[in-house]
This record gives sequence, C-alpha cells and structure tokens, in this order.
Amino acid sequence: MRAVLTRVDSASVAIGGEIKSKIGKGFLVLLGVHAEDTEAEAMKIADKICGLRVFEDADGKMNVNPLDAGAELLIISQFTLFADCKSRRPGFSKAARPDTAIPLYELVIKQCRERGFEVSTGEFGAEMKVESINDGPVTIILDTKEL
Repeated sequence: MRAVLTRVDSASVAIGGEIKSKIGKGFLVLLGVHAEDTEAEAMKIADKICGLRVFEDADGKMNVNPLDAGAELLIISQFTLFADCKSRRPGFSKAARPDTAIPLYELVIKQCRERGFEVSTGEFGAEMKVESINDGPVTIILDTKEL
C-alpha cells in the first residue's frame, strides 16, 4: 500500500462539480492499494498515518502527531500510485482491482476513525477534483514495503 500525505490548511474533493468532502487543518491522503496487499498492510499504513509526528510544537519543531494537533483526514483512493512508467503510457496492472482495493481502502478509513479522527473521503472510482492549500509544504510518501 502506498500513501502520499500532504499536511494541509484545508482540502476538498468535488465530484460532478459538487463538493463531496472538505477538511480544515490536517492530512490530505492519496491512498493506493497494491494487488498483493492484505489487511496487514491496511493496518500498518493506518497506524503510520495516525501517528506521524509532522505537526509543529510550540518551538516550531515537527513533533506533534495529527490527533494531538486536532487534524482532520481527507482520504482519497488513488490507483495511479502504482503506475508502471517504464513506457510513456503508464500501466496499472500492479494496482488492486476494486474487489480487493475497496475493502482495504475502507479498512484504512475505519481504523483512522477508530483512533478518534474525523475522516472525510472521496468516492472510489469516481472522477474527482481535489484541491488543497498545502501547509509547509510538508509531503510524505509512505510505502508499506518500507515501513
């Protein structure tokens, strides 16, 4: 599983010209599910998202986890994170098919909510327009094969 986390002042996702979800201060999370991922990877990445200390403390150091910072989460499914770009036209065979990806995507969301986060989402498989006001900017790439 891969996630691109961007610390934001605000973020939103629109579908069909209508805002579906929006958050204030927090993380915009683009989440990709690999074809071989299991619940173990979903649990691992949810734990890392919820515990990553990249919010500033009183001294301006990135030392505060998102829950203590009062952060919200906007989690968007993003199969293109597993693009194979060896040719000029990316291939997506490494990305999980919806029957695998949707339950794992939903498990990550559930795990984050169980840890006390307000979690907003996009819509799996929809054409989405995502906007964000990045804070920092701070952008972190997570890959469960490296955690």
